[in-house]
Amino acid sequence: MEIAIKAENIGKCYQIGTKQTGSLSQTAFNLLSGGKQTTEDFWALSNVSFELMQGDVLGVVGRNGAGKSTLLKILSRITHPSTGRLEIQGKISSLLEVGTGFHPELTGRENVFLNGTILGMARSEITKKFDEIVQFSGIEKFIDTPVKRFSSGMYVRLAFAVAAHLEPEIMVIDEVLAVGDVAFQKKCLGKMHQIAGVGRTVLFVSHNMQAVRSLCNKGIYLQNGVLQQQGDIETVLEAYDSSVRNTSFDETTELQNAQNRRGLGFVRFSKISMENDAKKPIYTVEIGENIRFMVEFKVYQATQELFCSIALRSGLSREIVTSLRHKLPFENLKPDETYRFECILSTENIRPGEYPIYFWLGDAHNTAYDVVDDIMPPVIVTTQGDLNQLGYDASTHSGYFSAVSQLKISENPEKNA
Repeated sequence: MEIAIKAENIGKCYQIGTKQTGSLSQTAFNLLSGGKQTTEDFWALSNVSFELMQGDVLGVVGRNGAGKSTLLKILSRITHPSTGRLEIQGKISSLLEVGTGFHPELTGRENVFLNGTILGMARSEITKKFDEIVQFSGIEKFIDTPVKRFSSGMYVRLAFAVAAHLEPEIMVIDEVLAVGDVAFQKKCLGKMHQIAGVGRTVLFVSHNMQAVRSLCNKGIYLQNGVLQQQGDIETVLEAYDSSVRNTSFDETTELQNAQNRRGLGFVRFSKISMENDAKKPIYTVEIGENIRFMVEFKVYQATQELFCSIALRSGLSREIVTSLRHKLPFENLKPDETYRFECILSTENIRPGEYPIYFWLGDAHNTAYDVVDDIMPPVIVTTQGDLNQLGYDASTHSGYFSAVSQLKISENPEKNA
């Protein structure tokens, strides 16, 4: 069996500047103001080495910002490594971002041929596969519509269909599949199983650990751009799971040191934790399980009423996909008192994926008293078994999810000593 990919000490360095440049107006402003641009190096990847044989299916795991997407962009030759050496044997088909490689003014039909040509396919080969591509995508009635009018889900459907049916030797798929509905995700995973089954190489990034476990035979675990573990997929997932579980995120000192914190400070979070129904700390849940956010806050300035919002974001765009807003039934809150409450989130309608979270306290006019962000690992929702058995209907679950939550309040506030 031949080597498909060999990476030796791959590194990618970006320069982060404190003054923006690039536009004529910004450059002129910097010159006139006498400002000097200062930069620092940021290593998105550092000394990453691994080998993949033909037919291997590699799962790439790690938290947001670990370097997963950067690695895939280097392997797809979208960007070049700053250090190291990379050998790739075979034609690569990549699906990294919604609409990558599509021209917005062209129709779906025209973009199929454009993508196929970019991948090195002859027109006769694309024509032979065209009907199969369109049927798989499920957007037959829109195929002659300019793709600028496509929804993100339609983009993904067509882009995946093109990438999967033009017979690449190596297929690279990022978490972009999270944009599609559940039924289509399952269809895509089945197609990747089929591709791997005929000896082609697949690289797959996903926060759906069950999908990674079922599809991949090898894995690598990245953390802050550094390769932490590689080998068979079970060993890698065990290392990743152990790393996250052994990290505490509910200590007051961590909230005090949180960099992504803002607000007037009239009321401040003092402790936050995430548990399951058995009162055990968690960071990942299966669909149907409850997530219990245990929240404690301290009052620093007398407050008449208080609102709390626990917001979940898209793991891709970081946009808020739901915000669980509650008016807390505490009145005339006095300084130096500590209050506790519990917010329970049902995951029955949540799709598999990663959901970064932040916590907000404020008044009825949306004035923020305290906002803390990225102090806990994202909620990772996964599934065991067949998604169809969970009662999913793609027509009613095309969005991220519809959240259902309830609030439980401690009987009495506790005064600090």
